[in-house]
Amino acid sequence: MSVIIRKSLLELVFSGAFMKRWNDKLRPMELVEVDKQAHKMIVAWVLFVINSRDMDVARRRALGESIVEGGIFDYLYRLVITDIKPPVFYRIKENREDYRKLTSWVVSELAPRLQPLGEGFLRRMGEFLMEPEEKGLARRILRAAHLYASWSEFKLLKSINTMDHELKEIEQSFVDRLEDLRDIKGVDELLDDENTTLGRFARMCGRLRFQKRWSQTPRVPETSVLGHMFIVAAYGWFFSQEVGACRARQQNNFFAGLVHDLPELLTRDIISPVKQSAPEIAELIRQYELYELEKVVLAPLRDGGYEDVSERMAYFLGLEVGSEFQATIVRDGKVLAVAADELAANNQDSLDPKDGELLKMCDRLAAFIEAHTALKNGISSDQLHQALFRIRNHYKGRTTVAGVQINALLADFD
Repeated sequence: MSVIIRKSLLELVFSGAFMKRWNDKLRPMELVEVDKQAHKMIVAWVLFVINSRDMDVARRRALGESIVEGGIFDYLYRLVITDIKPPVFYRIKENREDYRKLTSWVVSELAPRLQPLGEGFLRRMGEFLMEPEEKGLARRILRAAHLYASWSEFKLLKSINTMDHELKEIEQSFVDRLEDLRDIKGVDELLDDENTTLGRFARMCGRLRFQKRWSQTPRVPETSVLGHMFIVAAYGWFFSQEVGACRARQQNNFFAGLVHDLPELLTRDIISPVKQSAPEIAELIRQYELYELEKVVLAPLRDGGYEDVSERMAYFLGLEVGSEFQATIVRDGKVLAVAADELAANNQDSLDPKDGELLKMCDRLAAFIEAHTALKNGISSDQLHQALFRIRNHYKGRTTVAGVQINALLADFD
């Protein structure tokens, strides 16, 4: 069955920007589901890299695929059950029959929007959700990443909820459950995220939830750089299936989308008109990003024993070819830039391919849906209208982009 991604699926992925978390606690800022999932999957990616060091290529690829798809399954599930308070949800989960009924209902609720992905996707989702969380390394990595990301949010709330009677119990629960996963490489460092290389990196990535996109433009919902990265990653994964990408390329597109705006930790979200105002301005910003990225992120990871994480991130960010949106392959150990139309001829796991134009399209689609949703919610501004016009105009007259029927897709939003 061929996969054709439609508006309803893209909007479903984006809807996590509306989903409030910790909404029974005093919050210094709104915490939303898509930000938490982004933080979780960045941590899961790092744990995946360091726990697959001794695996052969086939096992490593299978583990990565399970982590990506499992993370997406879990996100979609939580979009439906997000209003169930965790203690209640855990009680439901203790009774297998009750949990099976809830899960069957959730999958049936999601089915109409997920139908383009095929029956196999829905079947795998149901099977994944019903499996015990302690089954297999992929599930356990996702659980550790989930607990760490939620614990990170909790620490933001802790100091302003001192009168809350649940506070000590909640914190101890996070620590105890992470302690149970210490056999996974890297979890020790996550538990001490103030004093360890990996922990500091994971905590730093979580700060991207503080950086709001379109900071000069009122929107509903507001979106952060962190949440935007997850949305682009998910779009990259789904569109990779539409264009028939090999397994390595699918994973690379997801993880590259997941970190593509990581340099904005260091420069903030500089809007496109500023970046594009003159070539020398764009180059100045790029050089500053590279300098700070090396000093603050890549060098500390290398020096702390995570050279493989540093190298992989450099590949996803396109540091050797000049752009995160440049298609690449790896041949004889060298990273090579290839044209978008050449990627089909190099669509082989052994070449470790990564899209460029497709990921840029996902980035623009995420911005398009942000602007479109804000306008639909009654926030009218010239900037939002201009953003929609620019993106539509960019793809005007192009039936397909990187194998995706972009004009038909954008027409769904008319």
